[in-house]
Formats: sequence, C-alpha cells, structure tokens
Amino acid sequence: MTRQATSPRLAGHKLVEALLAQGVDTAFGVPGESFLAVLDGFHEYADQIRFIACRQEGGAAFMAEAQGKLTGRPGICFVTRGPGATNASIGLHTAFQDSTPMILFIGQVASDQRDREAFQEVDYRQMFGPGTLGMAKWVGEVHDAERLPEYVARAFHTAMQGRPGPVVLVLPEDMLTQPITAPVVAPARPAEAAPTPAALAELRMRLAAAKKPLVIAGGGGWTSEATTALQAFAEAWCLPVGCAFRFQDLFDNAHPNYAGDVGIGINPKLAARVKEADLILAIGPRLGEMTTGGYTLLQAPRPAQQLIHIHAGAEELGRVYTAELLINASMSQAAPELALLAPPAAIPWRDWTAAANADYQVNLVPTPVAPLDMAEVIHLLDAKLPEGTIFTNGAGNYSGWLHRFHRYTALHRFGKTQLAPTSGAMGYGVPAAVAAALLQDRWVVNIAGDGDFLMTGQELATATGYGAKKLLVVVVDNGTYGTIRMHQEREYPGRVLGSDLFNPDFAQLAEAFGFAAFKADTTEQIGPALDAAIEAGRPALLHLRLSSDVSTSRATLTAIREAASQRLGQGG
Repeated sequence: MTRQATSPRLAGHKLVEALLAQGVDTAFGVPGESFLAVLDGFHEYADQIRFIACRQEGGAAFMAEAQGKLTGRPGICFVTRGPGATNASIGLHTAFQDSTPMILFIGQVASDQRDREAFQEVDYRQMFGPGTLGMAKWVGEVHDAERLPEYVARAFHTAMQGRPGPVVLVLPEDMLTQPITAPVVAPARPAEAAPTPAALAELRMRLAAAKKPLVIAGGGGWTSEATTALQAFAEAWCLPVGCAFRFQDLFDNAHPNYAGDVGIGINPKLAARVKEADLILAIGPRLGEMTTGGYTLLQAPRPAQQLIHIHAGAEELGRVYTAELLINASMSQAAPELALLAPPAAIPWRDWTAAANADYQVNLVPTPVAPLDMAEVIHLLDAKLPEGTIFTNGAGNYSGWLHRFHRYTALHRFGKTQLAPTSGAMGYGVPAAVAAALLQDRWVVNIAGDGDFLMTGQELATATGYGAKKLLVVVVDNGTYGTIRMHQEREYPGRVLGSDLFNPDFAQLAEAFGFAAFKADTTEQIGPALDAAIEAGRPALLHLRLSSDVSTSRATLTAIREAASQRLGQGG
C-alpha cells in the first residue's frame, strides 16, 4: 500500500503513511510552518494521496466534515497552531453536532517552548474539550514520536465508534522532524453495539400495540445497508417515516411511507402528527432542539408519546428524554435487526401512514411567487440534473425551499445526497460542495444565501484550482441576513438594525475565480440560465436576485411584520 522503508522515517512522513494505511486518499488544510514535515510527507506520497490547500481554515474544516459525511470514515484536515486552529473550530463544532467522523490535525509549538505563551501557542485540550458539551470526542497531543502511529489509529477508532464525531490530534513541530521506526497500524474497524434480543422483543411488543406510530430517522453512522434495512422495516410494518433535521437522505422522499422532514420549517401538519402519535420510534437522531421544535413536539424530559430511542452513543440515551425503551446500538446493527422483526397479522395504522404521506404531498405544492419563484428554482434543478446529485447548503431561510421542495434520494441508491449542517453553521455549503465535487464524480449543487456565500466564497478558488467540474453554486440574494431579519420582525417589528447586506456583483466575482456566471431576476430566466450553467463545462454560479420581502417558503417579511404588530398591539 505504501512505500515504507525499514530504515527510520521522519515522523511527518510516517504520519502520511499512517493515513494511507487507513485508506485516506485526500486531505484538506491550509499549510503552516508548524507541520512542514507532514507537507513534505504529502509530497513524498503525492501519487497516492492529495493535499487540497484551501483558502481559509474554516473552509478546510468544512470540506473535511463533508468528506466524513460522504465516506463514513473520518474526514481529514490539517491546520497550523493558534489562528489556524481557531478558524478551523467552526468545522469541528459542525462535526460534533452533526455526529460526523473527522480528525483535525493541528501543528503545535516546539516542545521546548511549551507553556511560555510562545508564538500562536494554545492549549487545545482546554480549547476543544473533550466532553458531550465540548467540540471534540478526544483531544490528544503526541509527545513521543514513536507513538505517533498509535495515536493516529486511536484517533480513527474514536472518531467512528459509538456516536461518530471529531477528534483533535496535536503535533508539536519538533516531534514531526524526529526519525522513527514504529510501524503504521492496520485500518480502524470500529466496535459496533447491537440491540439485545430482549430489547428487540420489547420493541416489537410496544410497536405492535400502537395505533399511531411514527418513525424519526437521523444521526450519524448510517450505511447503505442500514438504510436499505430501514426501508424494508418501514414497508413490512407500513410505518410512516420522518427524517430528522437535515438527515433527509436516510429515506427515499418519493416513497409512499415518507412523512417529511422533522426540522426547521416543519410542515405544520407533520408537527401536529408528531404530537398526535402514540409511539415515536427514534432511530439514530439525538432528538435535539431543531428536530423537536425546541423540545415542544416531544416534551422534555417525559414525552406524552411513548418513546423508543435507538442511538449509537450510550451517553446520549436518557440525556434529555426519559423513554419507555432505550437501545444502545449502531445503525449498521440496529436497522438490519429491525428489518427481521415480523409484523403483526393486522396493521391498524395503514390509513395513518397514507395520510402522513398525503400531507407531505400537499406540502410540495407551492404558492406561486412573482417575479422569481424559489420553489420553481428547486423544481427546475431536479428536472435538469440527474438523480444522485448532491445538494449542499449552509444556514439561512433560503435553505427552507430546498428542504421543503427537493425530494432527496435514499443513501442506499446513490450515496449521500444531502450535505447540510445541523449545527446551523453559516458558510458550510460552498466548501462542502467543493469537497464533494473533488471527491466524487457526481453533480453537486450548492444553494447559498448572499450572507452565507460571502462567509466562505473564496473557496471557489479551491474548486477551480483543483479541477472541479460538475459544480453549480446558486446564490440567493435578497440583500439581508434573512433569518435574523425574520426574527427581528417577529420580536421587534419595524425596528431593523444590522441585518442589511451590501453585496458585490456575485456573477462578476465568480468570473474572477474562473467560474461561468449567469443571472436571473425572473422565473422565466431561470431555465435558460440553468441550461447554460450545466453545459458550461466548468464550475458555474447562478446569481438569483430577489426582493428583501422574500423571507421563507411560507411567509413574506410584510406578513411576518403585520402579524407581529397585531400580536404586540401595535396595529396593522
């Protein structure tokens, strides 16, 4: 696999060999003088592994997080000490909240300069955790170069076992330049927890006795085999399935059992259905604030509904919700076991499941908006691009149109098709799209708000620099931080401050990065612009210009302001 020599090797080179042994073929980062020996190792093995040099550490970390989502194994990011690590922390936090395996390697000051507040020195164990309220599952620092392969192997295991998540490995500069002979460690195979026969028997008993059950699928650690099993289980038991916030590609959105996404901007009828259910079977999600509607769809700590919660992390079970049944199991083990459960002879909730899907279908019908209809943008993207296209987004109201109107395909059909931050991190979508375009030969579409795009828009240079092709960025420009403006109008109607944006010409900016660029101001212009973007033969950007009154897929700012004014007694 690698050109390992029996003679001593620089630890920096040995680190790259360890990555190769784990099956890594791409790493993202911003180069720094604190890990020059590792960069030289990437040069040594350039025919086996790519180092993608990004334009800002936050973008690099987002790319590694997207890599973790796409591959199911840790995404790899390298940054330098101090400012580099601080910039990368946003991607680390995203990986933590999204349960994504990732390893952040940080160059550190030399050992003989520690604890002097040397140039850019930070204590990363204090900075990043670890802990369930921290930013990393584990933070390690390698002081003995001979143990470097051991630390790398532990990092991979920790990132993937239980609830997947990010790990930080700190690399003192002088350690990386030491010659070592320690062999690399075999690829990590994480331990997987399986449900017990007793737990499965109780689950079957409770589910068979239900009248209005509902499945909510989400979280990390899903495989193609697991989502195939989830679908088989749902079909055998005729269960309605909702997907947790930004995990919509775990279940085929075109399936007759699909009930919709349980997240921000939830279909009001689905929200009511969650509350009306007599049993919630949560397979994989943390049941965090976004999926539970601020802990109102399921009341904490004791929901009105029966709750069966299956999760890979034992520390997550019972953390917020008391349940009738808690099952500590990995998705790769739990879903196949569920698929083997024999359904009852009579299933009394068939009409309930059909009604849930009918509500979802009605929610797909938009209210036409002029002059530019965002729902039609999503419909045209779906019509013109192939199945299996990867869609990415960051944070903002604009993502509501994508989540509501796009129908994601299931993981077992084409792999991941949704890359979106449950952490709500602005700026995620562009780097995630660049990473996806460089890692896979599929079309990738990023939907970005104008505020969201300029957080990390410089990574367009990374896309063109490393030869991305099937990449389309759609910038939704309404001249405002839309989510914040919406909340301002709800809480302090008419009193707007700080949410206006002063934007460049996004098309001209994209052209400066080597992108093909197009504009649309009306619905009629979207189709031809998309055709030209798809046929450009290089990455493309479509700049959509909307009124600032366009706020969500359900309401305008004017309507939100008027409703708030009446609620607060301020008149119309």
